[in-house]
Amino acid sequence: MNELAANQVEDARSVLGHLGFDPERSNERSALVLLSLMQLHPGDSWATVEAPTLGTRAIMDWISDHYGVEYAPNTRETIRRFTLHQFVAAGLVQENPDDPARPVNSPKWCYQVRAEALGLLSAYGTQKFNLLLSAYLKDVPGLVAQYASQREMARIPVVLPDGSPLTLSPGGQNALIKAMIDEFCAYYAPGGRVLYVGDADAKWAVFHEDELASLGISVDMHGKMPDLVVHLPEKNWLLLLEATASHGPVDGQRYSELSAMFSSSTAGLVYVSCFPSRVIMRKYLTQIAWETEVWCADDPTHLIHFNGERFLGPYE
Repeated sequence: MNELAANQVEDARSVLGHLGFDPERSNERSALVLLSLMQLHPGDSWATVEAPTLGTRAIMDWISDHYGVEYAPNTRETIRRFTLHQFVAAGLVQENPDDPARPVNSPKWCYQVRAEALGLLSAYGTQKFNLLLSAYLKDVPGLVAQYASQREMARIPVVLPDGSPLTLSPGGQNALIKAMIDEFCAYYAPGGRVLYVGDADAKWAVFHEDELASLGISVDMHGKMPDLVVHLPEKNWLLLLEATASHGPVDGQRYSELSAMFSSSTAGLVYVSCFPSRVIMRKYLTQIAWETEVWCADDPTHLIHFNGERFLGPYE
């Protein structure tokens, strides 16, 4: 890194320190991420900062092209989790300004410096900076609360069978998971107890570890849980439901994985692949394992049973 680039990085680190970020969020990596989001090249005046929308891959490529710092592909998650998430939480950066409801697994997921912060950043190195900084820091708690409220409004509201409220992140398969809770549970699991709900941005959105333990189940926190787990106390069935919107159904391999994961269960296991529609189900028809059930959200009052002597029930 040449002198101009090194000086620009140090300035960016100084700015992050002024904004109250801790050492991890004001290190070289975070400084480079901020410079990329402002399109500030080595030697550029801070008065020329911009605010494009960039994805994590584009941020890494820009840093490589203009500052000569190469980040391995497997560091993308580090940049996202340990820099960008904190920038967003602090109100410095916004996610998907063009589409706030964009699914979290979308390749178009992007970040942009907020307009309020851009005005402050463009004044760095001038006499106005300290004055603007004081005003900005005074407003930050209110801005963060406002942005958090906007993000919350975009979430998907769900009411569990026991009346407990829950919100899921927008997009992805969570619209289908909401239908599974609202529709499938109403028709096929009345009186059921939801013990686990997965969410794209909070894997353990609902997790009743004690109740699973009472059924003899010890959950591996690193294991690939089903998207929804429901216990039917009257029948002592445990329904393992997979949302097949962004990944596959309960095929032979997944059947084996779930059987092993829940092998200690004292409740009978029922495997259910859930689809948004029969049109989508047809794409996976040859993959669906025998002795499982299929449910389609566009025909919520019907089930498709894949062979075996039982219909919606566990096998010994």
